[in-house]
Amino acid sequence: MANTPSAKKATRKIEARTAINKSRRSRIRTFIRKVEEAIASGDHKTATEALRTAEPEIARAASKGIVHANTAARKVSRLNHRVKALAV
Repeated sequence: MANTPSAKKATRKIEARTAINKSRRSRIRTFIRKVEEAIASGDHKTATEALRTAEPEIARAASKGIVHANTAARKVSRLNHRVKALAV
């Protein structure tokens, strides 16, 4: 248990940051799920639009440190590859 005032404040800051990060992570997962659902439905146009809205969200999460930059790039790349496969 924190005893000093600075340690108590640090605990409060960590809790606040954790809540923010959790909501951001959840938001990314929602956007990714929407893209995957559009891919599963087989509709190229809907999947493209979903990817177009998900991509900046994923990039924003990487810039905020929620996910690693390479992880974000990999997710976008793989989703993009799957969306492009629908066009064929």
